[in-house]
Amino acid sequence: MTRLRTALFSAVSACSALALLSACSSSSDSGSTTSDKPLVGVDYPRSDTDFWNSYIKYTPEYAKELGLSLKTTNSQNDVAKLTSNAQTFISQGVKGIAMAPQDTAAIAPTLAQLEAKKIPVVTVDTRPDSGKVFMVVRADNRAYGEKACQYLGTKLGGKGKVVMLQGGLDSINGRDRTEAFNECMKKNYPDIKVFGEATNWDGAVAAQKLQTDLTANPDIKGVYMQSSFALAGTLQVLKQKGLLVDPSDKKHVYVVSNDGIPEELKSIAEGKIDATVSQPADLYAKYALYYLKAAIDGKTFKPGKTDHDSTIIQVRDGLLEDQLSAPLVTADGGTYGGVPSVKSDDKSLWGNNLD
Repeated sequence: MTRLRTALFSAVSACSALALLSACSSSSDSGSTTSDKPLVGVDYPRSDTDFWNSYIKYTPEYAKELGLSLKTTNSQNDVAKLTSNAQTFISQGVKGIAMAPQDTAAIAPTLAQLEAKKIPVVTVDTRPDSGKVFMVVRADNRAYGEKACQYLGTKLGGKGKVVMLQGGLDSINGRDRTEAFNECMKKNYPDIKVFGEATNWDGAVAAQKLQTDLTANPDIKGVYMQSSFALAGTLQVLKQKGLLVDPSDKKHVYVVSNDGIPEELKSIAEGKIDATVSQPADLYAKYALYYLKAAIDGKTFKPGKTDHDSTIIQVRDGLLEDQLSAPLVTADGGTYGGVPSVKSDDKSLWGNNLD
C-alpha cells in the first residue's frame, strides 16, 4: 500500500507524456470519450511509492484494453481531496469510480453520496469500514501478516526478538497485517518477542523507530515491514549498525516486506532482505476496471472461486471482495511454516515484468 520512491517512475512523478498522474493537475484524460467507450474515473491514492506508481502505470493500459475512457485524479493520501475528486468525477459524468481510500472510515459519506447517484464504486487495496461498493479488489491482508510471521518464526527457530514496522492503523490494511502477525506469533511462536512500531506508512518514522529498537535490543534478529515504504530506511539502519550482511553470516537480521516491487526482488536476490509478499499492482489495476465495466454492463457476482485464481468473499451484507493471489517470495522458493513461496526471479511476478 504505501511504498518507496525510486527513480523507476521518475517520469511519472514529473508529469510525463502519458499524463498518468493527476497530482500534476486536478483531473486528466487518457483518451477521448466516445459513445461506445464508457467514461470511468480512477482516483490514485498517492504517487510517492513504487507500488502506487506501478498501479498508475498499469491503469491506462487496462482501460484501453477493456474499452473504457478514463479520467484520473490523485488524492495524495488525503480523504478530503478524495471527496473533492469524487465531486469532480460526478460533474464530468463518469459512469463508475475506482478509488483506494487510505482512511477507510472517513470515506463512508462519499460512498453514500455515490450510491444515491447510482454511480458504482470499486475500491482497490483497501476496504471501507462501512458503506456499500460494487466490489473490493484487494488481496487477503491478514495472510500478509501470517506469511511474514511463519517465515520469520521458521528462520528464528521460534525464539528471539523481531520488530514489526506497522503501517497506518486507520487503514484496514494496517490493522489486518498487524493483528494477523501478532496472533500468528502468539499462537505458533510464543517465545518470539514482537516490538510493534506505529509508523503511519512513513519511511523516516520507521527508520527512526527501528534504530531505537536496535540500540536498546541489539539481539533483534527479524524485521517485518508492512510495506516497502520502509525498505530504504531499514537497509540504511542495518548498514549503519553493521548488520547488512549475507544470510550466511550469524549477524544477519531477517527482513520480510510486503509489495513485490522490483527493488525488493533485487534486494532478495542480493541477500539484503529475505522475503516479501507480492501484492499484485497489475491485477489491482486490471480488475478494478474490469469490475467497473461489469457494473456499468449490469452484471452481478456471487461469493466463490473466480476464473483468475482468486476467491470472492462476502465481507458483510452488500459488500463483496475479490481476494487476489499474493504469494510469499523468497530467494530459494522454499516452504516456511507450511507456507509455499516462489523464487524472487520468477517471471510470473509483476515486479519482474516492468519495462
